Amino acid sequence: MRFPRRQFLHLAVGAAALPVLSRNASAQTYPTRSVRLIVGYPAGNASDIFSRLLAQSLSGRLGQQFVVENRPGAGGNVGTEVVVRASPDGYTLLLVLTSNAINATLYAKLNFDFIRDIAPVASMVDAPYAMVVNPSVPAKSVPEFIAYAKANPG
Repeated sequence: MRFPRRQFLHLAVGAAALPVLSRNASAQTYPTRSVRLIVGYPAGNASDIFSRLLAQSLSGRLGQQFVVENRPGAGGNVGTEVVVRASPDGYTLLLVLTSNAINATLYAKLNFDFIRDIAPVASMVDAPYAMVVNPSVPAKSVPEFIAYAKANPG
């Protein structure tokens, strides 16, 4: 394969300049200013306490202030919408709970699409859930319960 002389010279100059340019390039450190952590629930509950402990830890580790901002209402949807409408620069974060996933299926019309508009950054807590029923219910597993519920509406 033959290269035309001009194309060869462009490639040679680019290859020679590459080591010089790469030494001067550096990634921007994050964060360079304070970060808002939006909690869609009122102050004083478990998610608020957790987010304040998290913000304190991150502030100490990263050298910038992480500010917890409570935006309660509509089962967490008010806080979620604040984050969806914020600039997508990584300086407005959302504490996501199980209710956010439930709201995506529960509400017919939201001003955002949770799956499309929110990007996961980190998983911080893993909590087990248990389903309990009255002993008079004959179901012993989730599939049995679903079958029982379908057979006995209401």
